[in-house]
Amino acid sequence: QVQLVESGGGLVQPGGSLRLSCAASGSIFSGKTMGWYRQAPGKQRESVAAISSGGRTYYADSVKGRFTISRDNAKNTVYLQMNSLKPEDTAVYYCNARSSWFASDFLGPWGQGTQVTVSS
Repeated sequence: QVQLVESGGGLVQPGGSLRLSCAASGSIFSGKTMGWYRQAPGKQRESVAAISSGGRTYYADSVKGRFTISRDNAKNTVYLQMNSLKPEDTAVYYCNARSSWFASDFLGPWGQGTQVTVSS
């Protein structure tokens, strides 16, 4: 069964940190580009970061220098370390896989995501 399960969200003060995890089925992880996406209330889902099977990374300008994406191929898990969090980072965070770096397909079903709330 193809599955993506996000975890690690929560409530954090501005300037704080969180580490998100996404456990994926092997069929949509191995050799695939994994990405983190987020959707804030009233806004469209946007790409936050991506990592290829070889470790190439991409970051949205809004998170560059603050977020770090990584993957553990042995555990079929992708992580998002989020530092220096800002209120505008508040959103539901999702992960998904693409067949290649330049592909626009999404290989997995969208899960429930994990809520990140940055507020004092």
